[in-house]
Amino acid sequence: MGLSCLAFATLATAAEVTYYEVPSGARPHDVAPDPQPGGPVWYTAQGQGALGRLDPTSGKVEQIALGEGSSPHGVIIGPDGAPWVTDSGLNAIVRVDPLTRLVKRWPLPGSSHANLNTATFDRSGRLWFTGQTGFYGRLDPTTGKVDLWKSPRGSGPYGIATTPAGEVYYASLAGSHIARIDLASGEATPIDPPTPDQGARRVWSDSTGRIWVSEWRSGQVSAYDPASHTWRAWKLPGTAPCTYSVWVDERDKVWLTDFSANAIVRFDPKSETFESFPSNARSASVRQMLGRAGEAWGAESGADRLVVVRH
Repeated sequence: MGLSCLAFATLATAAEVTYYEVPSGARPHDVAPDPQPGGPVWYTAQGQGALGRLDPTSGKVEQIALGEGSSPHGVIIGPDGAPWVTDSGLNAIVRVDPLTRLVKRWPLPGSSHANLNTATFDRSGRLWFTGQTGFYGRLDPTTGKVDLWKSPRGSGPYGIATTPAGEVYYASLAGSHIARIDLASGEATPIDPPTPDQGARRVWSDSTGRIWVSEWRSGQVSAYDPASHTWRAWKLPGTAPCTYSVWVDERDKVWLTDFSANAIVRFDPKSETFESFPSNARSASVRQMLGRAGEAWGAESGADRLVVVRH
């Protein structure tokens, strides 16, 4: 078990930061760029019950309504090239056809309201998802079957990600732990970080299979090595960091957002140093990051903008 490490931040200059406005009141929550260079960037317009599409070349924005009562949270690009949405308002998984804009929904079974959060695809093409009221589940797009499980420690399942080896882990914000899902049985096994009550919020894997965790309440970013069952943790710079998102790029640099600093932060695990990209808008509140080669994208939910750091 590793001890927390302190690191220092520098103001990043060797990168280009660009902002794109989206409709006022959209409150973009999560963002998912198409993996193709220059391709469209999708975002969840949580405040308007829609999925947004940005053309980063022209700046043109289009929003597709997802249905009455929609409150979309997460969005990812599936292996079919389409955006897939976890919609807490509809209590359903939603797919939008990128060409026809056709909206298809898979409601969760039963009467339980999961407060859907985020999703990830496994290597078999099945979509796994989390629900903050104490659920996680799986959708098989080929059959339309949705399975739902109660999380072993109750409320809190939040971020979720797949490793290069195909394993799926989720983070529990209320439960302050991460969990590994057995993809055959659906059973989730909790794994506790060394810092108590840290508020594990989002989770991502690097190329080696290490699990990176954004710790909301501790202000840390931590890394779990499944091979050795060991942890390391680093405190973000500043007096009272609040680490929201985590995403790992193609060079294994770790991207985070810090609500206290109103900034996107890049962490280099090799040098154990941070670089900061403060927003030029107040209370930007970037809630999740995703990206593609050379680009780290976020959605400024507090400023009705998307942001990209080209590096």
